[in-house]
Amino acid sequence: MLNKPNMTRLDLLTPKQKANLKKRYDMHCKYEEAVRLYAETDMTMDAIAKKCGFTVCALGAYLRRHWRELVLRRHNIPAPEGQDLHAIKIFEGGKQNVNAHAKYKDVIEACDLMKYIDLNMSQLARKFGVNVTALTNFMRIHYPDTLEWREKVRRRLGINDNLPRGARRACIAQYAEAVELYRTTELTIPEVAERYQVSASGLSQHLRFYHKEILKERKQKLKQAQRDSKKKRGGLLGNGQRHQPAQKTEEKYAEALALYRDTALTMKEIVARTGVPAEGFRFYLHSWHKDLVLERLGVANGEAEVADLRKVRIRVKSVAAKYETAIESLKLHPRPVAQVAAEFGLHPEVFREYLYKHEPLLAQSQGMVVNEKGKLVSRISQEKYAEAVRLYATTPDTLKSIARQLGLVYNSLSGYIRRNYPELAERHRNKD
Repeated sequence: MLNKPNMTRLDLLTPKQKANLKKRYDMHCKYEEAVRLYAETDMTMDAIAKKCGFTVCALGAYLRRHWRELVLRRHNIPAPEGQDLHAIKIFEGGKQNVNAHAKYKDVIEACDLMKYIDLNMSQLARKFGVNVTALTNFMRIHYPDTLEWREKVRRRLGINDNLPRGARRACIAQYAEAVELYRTTELTIPEVAERYQVSASGLSQHLRFYHKEILKERKQKLKQAQRDSKKKRGGLLGNGQRHQPAQKTEEKYAEALALYRDTALTMKEIVARTGVPAEGFRFYLHSWHKDLVLERLGVANGEAEVADLRKVRIRVKSVAAKYETAIESLKLHPRPVAQVAAEFGLHPEVFREYLYKHEPLLAQSQGMVVNEKGKLVSRISQEKYAEAVRLYATTPDTLKSIARQLGLVYNSLSGYIRRNYPELAERHRNKD
């Protein structure tokens, strides 16, 4: 029937590529019967989707993406050889559809002729076998000048039907606030209609017929939004929708999001507790709550824009919670890191490495004490050289002789004295 996609040699693919290929193949198999009906019958999309158990939106999206040549053929849109089919618009906003143009072409030409000026729109529609409401709506959008010209000529000739034209006062009053809100905000037509409890399709038609300048301004905004690489949450997208998650999606992940924000549970623990899919929750977080992801990783927003998150030194929230109690205890009661690690059941080397990475000042202060002169010195060194310092300060003995008497390394003792007791070294030099 239909040619299946070419299969790539599986031995040359990575596991991820194999998984993606299998998903793609399964998707084609899933829609195979629907594609056959679409290609070989005249059934409508609604009928095909209902028969095969799909939604119209899902089936339409699949066909337009993977079988665009069939969609173009059904809509009688020519596809020049060598041209990218996805670059050919099937329905383009503000422009005539190919089928609609062919359907109304003859009657629109008749509207421009004096030969048919004595016929009103209902009579013209019956004569050419089209629906009068659909015809007038089509002309209001694409040929408003023709309708105005016909009314003026018929009124001048005295053959007009004296029926009111244009927007009715009741409709103008009904949609006035909705039109103003749509003009001054970035809300979509359905959102505006819901706020003022009016029909979304009626508001859309009212805007297209009588407020084309507003739609033109909105179209310019959509084009600008399409060009913008950074999408702002709640802002407009190029397709007229708002850049925000669906309400059902927010409700689905609400509990998991609260745990992610307010606790130190890992992703695995959160999805296990709430029952949401791990990949879906991860995608939801990175798409709509990137600030929480960066906060949990300990990365600033500005740093994340220029750095690869995999290479940034990060403090994961769950790991920080693991060491938090031990660090607070160490700050309050300074003692060896190994002792603290043993008290809290931590690996001493891992804990020490964590301190040097995320608490460098605390790590550097370990084993250090403040001497009588307010300097930070090693406790071990202070105890080791205390007697030597006393002798050097109270006797005329040289530092070499003191080191020899106490069995100390002269160079180490000399460096300790110069760093911490420079006035003693200066006094002995003056005596010499």
